[in-house]
Amino acid sequence: MPRVVLVTGAARRIGRALALGFAARGWDVAVHYGASREEADEVVAQIVALGRRAVALHAELGDEAQVARLLPDCTAALGRPSCIVNNASRFEEDTARDVGYELLLKLTAMNVGAPLVLARMLFDATPDAALRDESQRGVVINVLDQKLYNMNPDYLSYTLSKAALQTATVALAQALAPKVRVVGLAPGLTMQSGDQTQDGFEVAHRMTPLGRASRPEDIVAAALYLADAAGVTGTTLVVDGGQHLVPLPRDVMFLTGA
Repeated sequence: MPRVVLVTGAARRIGRALALGFAARGWDVAVHYGASREEADEVVAQIVALGRRAVALHAELGDEAQVARLLPDCTAALGRPSCIVNNASRFEEDTARDVGYELLLKLTAMNVGAPLVLARMLFDATPDAALRDESQRGVVINVLDQKLYNMNPDYLSYTLSKAALQTATVALAQALAPKVRVVGLAPGLTMQSGDQTQDGFEVAHRMTPLGRASRPEDIVAAALYLADAAGVTGTTLVVDGGQHLVPLPRDVMFLTGA
């Protein structure tokens, strides 16, 4: 029976790489998107070309009712998912000097609320037979950030939301076991973002013990490992080329000619 994974934010960037990576490993993929319908359809077409099934599913992750439809829609199109990759997140700049309720609550809803609801729904959808049969258990992979291990004050609301999701990863792993495993995956600087220049990105990418931070293929390999790592729950795998071992006073985007 084919395995099904739901990847949030799968139309672009790391989410796209994750969706295609799972498909290449033999998974059928629900491609969640927010505003990128055309790109989501392209990912679906690529997955179908790989010989797997796929469907594009829309939801605004700040809207609980829309998030609650994702699992039933995935199940109707492809079958019950056994893995959810909570990859999508909102990334906006603020600091301690301008932080406020509006952005903090918006990012918390999207970056923490949606993963919590999806984890709860996967638990409810996973059969009780999983209590005895490991092959029927589910897994939630929460994409975090190496920044949690190498703190700086930039992007404050985003950082707080990821810290909350990291704590939720541990709490959910305790609460949902043994039916569902819950793990974290913390990338480093992986792709050029925002106003960062290509030169700035390349400099930042080399500022690690390994001489390069994470690449999309590294994140895919780690996610595939975690999806099948039956003995792993409640922990986070940091995949960043050692970026978290290099303390920086500011976010790397502000130190490399962004």
